[in-house]
Amino acid sequence: MQSNQDTHSRKGPQFISPEEAAALVKDNDTIVPEGFLVNTFPAQTIVALEERFKKTGAPRNLTLFYCAGLGDGKGACVNHLAHEGLIKRVIAGHYNLAPDLGKLVNANKVEAYNFPQGTIAQMFRDTAGKKAGTLSRIGLHTYIDPRLEGGKMNEVTKEDLVELVTLGGEEQLFYKRIEPDICFLRGTYADERGNITMEKEGLTLCNTSIAQAVRNHGGTVVVQVEQIVKAGTLDPKLVKIPGIYVDYVVVVPHEQHMAEVPLDQIDFHCGAAIAPSGSFKRQPLDERKVIGRRAAMELTPGAVVNLGIGMPERVSSVAAEEGVSSEMTLTVEPGPVGGIPVSGVAFGVSINPDCILEEAQQFDFYDGGGLDLAYLGLAECDQDGNINVSKMNGRISGCGGFINITQHAKKTFFLGTFTAKGLKVAIKDGKLVIEQEGALKKFVKQVEQITFSGKFAAQLGQPVMYITERAVFELKTDGLHLTEIAPGVDIQKHILDQMDFKPIIDGQLKTMDLRIFKDEPMGLKK
Repeated sequence: MQSNQDTHSRKGPQFISPEEAAALVKDNDTIVPEGFLVNTFPAQTIVALEERFKKTGAPRNLTLFYCAGLGDGKGACVNHLAHEGLIKRVIAGHYNLAPDLGKLVNANKVEAYNFPQGTIAQMFRDTAGKKAGTLSRIGLHTYIDPRLEGGKMNEVTKEDLVELVTLGGEEQLFYKRIEPDICFLRGTYADERGNITMEKEGLTLCNTSIAQAVRNHGGTVVVQVEQIVKAGTLDPKLVKIPGIYVDYVVVVPHEQHMAEVPLDQIDFHCGAAIAPSGSFKRQPLDERKVIGRRAAMELTPGAVVNLGIGMPERVSSVAAEEGVSSEMTLTVEPGPVGGIPVSGVAFGVSINPDCILEEAQQFDFYDGGGLDLAYLGLAECDQDGNINVSKMNGRISGCGGFINITQHAKKTFFLGTFTAKGLKVAIKDGKLVIEQEGALKKFVKQVEQITFSGKFAAQLGQPVMYITERAVFELKTDGLHLTEIAPGVDIQKHILDQMDFKPIIDGQLKTMDLRIFKDEPMGLKK
């Protein structure tokens, strides 16, 4: 007997409303919405699903499975699904931008797993091929490792979805296959046969793999687009989701379809137009710029670089100010290569990219050691050089692409202020002045959760540096070494007294480059 999905494929897709799409979800389904923060997210269908639940109490007990952070830190994207009874389990790459979902996790109202974003992208691809699961070294010796937490994020989460295995004498993590029942994707145009293009999207993400995975497991593929066109009029090279995968198409007016992106910027993100260079806005000389300047000194000509969201973005602005941007290639984990990464809730896309890869392809490159330099945030660090950015003081952020990016980069840098919560500094007469110390220490004896394993990095011989506004540390086999301090800083009062452990100090400490603390170009190009 043939499934409804097979019938739909032969006859072509059905064109339905967001409300009709929401009605397709059944109790206990595993649903996959795709997007990256607010980019390329099928918002109208997910909002309709929330409205259905509010009105009818159905569907119930869904498993929510998605790759990257989906949200704006407020109420957008998967926050619409954060209702007790609607969701029973979440398997996700990132939680920080979905605070309503995080509240359910913290309250033990839903089961929750947090896996590396890139590995989830690869899981979709492996699920499409009906492989038993996904083998990867990514996550070893972090909280993903079943010897630690197995990626479980709260007390009610019991089932083991990750196993430690040894193949060819090498340890690997085996991520079990998760079979999706229905997916909600977004494209630009659909023709009458259901072929979907994405030329107005700044990202292509995992849309092809997800559609294949759902289709090959007898599920339902729903795609939100902004317009239907005549069959045969689409450029086949631009079709990312063939009509043979698609069951239903939802048409949403352009303004609602792309509501989260400034409409005058879309063409610059997807390569349809080139943004003018314009004049660069010089950043003030504050603690963030000090960190960015010290980090930018580690840039090398021709380097392939990943910059994380937040503090690492200052490396890009310093490079532009110093005129060395063209000497490196910036990449962003969901797929852009080249160009200038966009910050804020639109993070993920780039202005004037050279190329936009599918997400799993980008992470294949990262996992294999393709990154020369990786700059990520520093939220919490301990005496072994471990970094925690995923769970602190009961707040669940998640790892996102952090583990994939850092584990095999040729050089890794963690950037952040030395303390947090109330820190005030000034740069005066070429020196750093601590006007008010932060109430929260970031250098602790033991991190709450291991998102990056310093011991594993040391074992692999990976160069790792920790850069703050007042001190620089390097990871060696015996632990964290303090190597540089800022001019004007008292080592006892401003560094050692603000740490829960004593770093290793070898001989005479260096002073951070004095050019960093002068409000004038550093001359990096020379």
